[in-house]
Amino acid sequence: MIADGTRVEARGVSTPALPAGPETGPENEAATEAVIALAGATVELRPSGALFWPERSLLCIGDLHLGRAERLAREGGDLLPPYESIDTLDRLEAEIAALAPRLVVCLGDSFDDLAANRNLSEEVATRIGRLAAGRRWTWIAGNHDPGPLEAPGTYLAELRLGLLSFRHIALPRLAPGGGEVSAHFHPRARLTRRGARITRRCFLADGCRVILPAFGAATGGLDARDPAFDALLGPETRAFLLGPRVTAVARDHLG
Repeated sequence: MIADGTRVEARGVSTPALPAGPETGPENEAATEAVIALAGATVELRPSGALFWPERSLLCIGDLHLGRAERLAREGGDLLPPYESIDTLDRLEAEIAALAPRLVVCLGDSFDDLAANRNLSEEVATRIGRLAAGRRWTWIAGNHDPGPLEAPGTYLAELRLGLLSFRHIALPRLAPGGGEVSAHFHPRARLTRRGARITRRCFLADGCRVILPAFGAATGGLDARDPAFDALLGPETRAFLLGPRVTAVARDHLG
């Protein structure tokens, strides 16, 4: 069930009250994904913020923003701990180890800018190469990294597989019957449970589109109720909040 009492036809969607705190739970509670229909395909929304399409053995993540700390330091901005890229790759490596995808699709803004891509540490560059070895890897162009990348794999403006299109920024309109997987907005959901105010990264999905949360560490986010989403998503949109279990809440029930 989602927050308005409507039944969710998706395996593993949690509906109990969310615990207060970060996007991690008790050590003995197994992570549980949500399984939803998307333009005729069946995809998993993972607690990590990744999307998995089992039929295609495809793992999709958005907004890694690798090299963010280096870019901010280079431009004289706020300093971040230098291990944010390592943390992001640790979590991506865990998903790859768990799912063994044949294809990985990174939905743009994989690097905080093109200079960050060129300035990757040897450790980060080596780990990317190791993760990409033995599988297809596609980098989708983002607004932060709009040019060819110095990284293993294929660089595309967008990718189409069957009825699904994978791109960085959602299009205003989709072709009839088509579906879309995008990123860019870093959606975050806010709600109150047991008197506590909770903010979580989230997927936004309406049956035709899924907008992914940022996978990268130390990234901000846009409130899931922001008007920027109104023209992209239908009235039945659900937010799928990350945590030890993916929790489905009707978008119009967020606060």
